[in-house]
Amino acid sequence: MRTLGLILIALLSICSARAENLITSLSNHRVLINSNYTGTFIAVFGAIERDAQTVARATGYDIVVTVRGPKQFLVVREKEKLGPVWINQELQKFPTAPAYLSVMTSRPIDEITSPQLRQRQKIGLAAIINATDFTNERGGADRQFREALYRLKAQEGLYLEEERGVTFLTADLFRASIPLPATAPPGEYNVEVALFADTVILARTTTHFELVKTGFEEQVGSVARDWSLFYGLATAAIALFFGWMANMIFRRD
Repeated sequence: MRTLGLILIALLSICSARAENLITSLSNHRVLINSNYTGTFIAVFGAIERDAQTVARATGYDIVVTVRGPKQFLVVREKEKLGPVWINQELQKFPTAPAYLSVMTSRPIDEITSPQLRQRQKIGLAAIINATDFTNERGGADRQFREALYRLKAQEGLYLEEERGVTFLTADLFRASIPLPATAPPGEYNVEVALFADTVILARTTTHFELVKTGFEEQVGSVARDWSLFYGLATAAIALFFGWMANMIFRRD
């Protein structure tokens, strides 16, 4: 019994000696969207903290930064051309799909960890999109809709994966830039940073930032949200007014 206790103490000492912690920070926690907004970048800074007894990793470290935007209810439809018109066929619902999804890594993700761990821990763009909770599984019929959603979002610049998007400044300090295009919707964005070594996750941290509309855009958005009927009537009235003005100016007597 005493021998077993000594073995457990030795194992605990080894584990604690190889424990690492992550410290991360963002260059900005609040991005303001105004009429001149054309997109921006947010920098992620991080440090790997080790105590004096921590054994150095012979293979070094890897970092994966995953950014998820506000959730949306999305529907992907399959269309078929019938003569001159397109007809809706099957559809797939994505009730909680992130409006923005970005993954940045210090190396190609295939070199960081195994496919099984990536899928289980949802590491990487493919693993997130193909996860069981991303949409309802339908015996493989959902795969083409997942791929279509990724393709459409990638064309908008809202789903992206950047290998070597994380740069190590020193052995323990790293930096990454989160690209935010002008099409990124307002809301709260979650930034998850995962530390890897020898294909295993050692630590994870999560932080947040916000995209917020300001000025005239914020006022219009508030009216459209809180006074939807008034906003719709005012929009229709303005359209009719400008249509009448154009007719008066350009009409031929």
